[in-house]
Amino acid sequence: MRGLRPMDLPEDFWIPVPLDTNNITALSPYLVPQDHLGGLGLFYSMSAFMFFLFVAGTAINTITIACTVQYKKLRSHLNYILVNLAVANLLVSSVGSFTCFYCFAFRYMILGPLGCKIEGFTATVGGMVSLWSLAVVAFERWLVVCKPLGNFIFKPHHAIACCALTWVFALMAAIPPLVGWSRYIPEGLQCSCGPDWYTTNNKFNNESYVMFLFCFCFSVPFCTIIFCYSQLLFILKSAAKAQAESASTQKAEREVTRMVVVMVLGFLVCWMPYASFALWVINNRGQMFDLRLATIPSCLSKASTVYNPVIYILLNKQFRSCIRKMLGMGDGEDEDSSSSQSVTEVSKVGPS
Repeated sequence: MRGLRPMDLPEDFWIPVPLDTNNITALSPYLVPQDHLGGLGLFYSMSAFMFFLFVAGTAINTITIACTVQYKKLRSHLNYILVNLAVANLLVSSVGSFTCFYCFAFRYMILGPLGCKIEGFTATVGGMVSLWSLAVVAFERWLVVCKPLGNFIFKPHHAIACCALTWVFALMAAIPPLVGWSRYIPEGLQCSCGPDWYTTNNKFNNESYVMFLFCFCFSVPFCTIIFCYSQLLFILKSAAKAQAESASTQKAEREVTRMVVVMVLGFLVCWMPYASFALWVINNRGQMFDLRLATIPSCLSKASTVYNPVIYILLNKQFRSCIRKMLGMGDGEDEDSSSSQSVTEVSKVGPS
């Protein structure tokens, strides 16, 4: 679908309709249901999906934070980063997913331009913190296991500083659209909001903002994750080869390899569609595309509030043990000891 010419664009939204539309206000995503973009079943299905993300994401991330507060043994440097990830996910699920659930139920951005800016800003902040936290987790694993700095010890205050840095980077990405560099507008089916990928309006410099996000907020974390985990796998495979008769080392190598693959795939599922879609749009101005497909990247990024905790937290035996204990589902002693043994085996692997 084509949109309006840049000089015809309203300040707070973009209408994906033919150029000969006479009354764009009649189709405003802030005023009327966007039934011209899809059927009732599509909107209500999206509303149900967003409600699931809101409930599941809010619950699992709240439990993760509460569990860390309750159990002191979880307050390690790695777990601080995982809790930072949980806080970011909670922000996205409680504000972003809930807003989308509510608006999809009415089939338009019923909360108005201010609600759109709030949803777009919070989703961007939470998403960027989550993305950078994944990079920090990879960086921490690289420092601890591969020991590139020799005897340097990654301590809790280092983890806290890295967590603070993720919020600084996130605000650097989320604030510009509020002050004129790009803008937050309804996207896809017009019931969720995000940065303006669609227009070439020079007033907002959208293309430069999209390139900034792609280079600084996607490429840098992605390259960090790939580099750190590839180095980690190389070290583990070398150790496993040198200790071919050690069953524990071989098991640790297999477990870490499996988790690394899952982590990288999870990252790509979260962010590759958004990055690819934005780049395609700015490099194919005037090309027609289905707005329903444009909703998919937003949904996948919000779904990360559920599957990121599953990958990074529920697959962490120590976290899982404490969560089970907090919920009265068992004391988790066996998993604690198993976790400690596994961590010991992996931590021993290094250049030495």
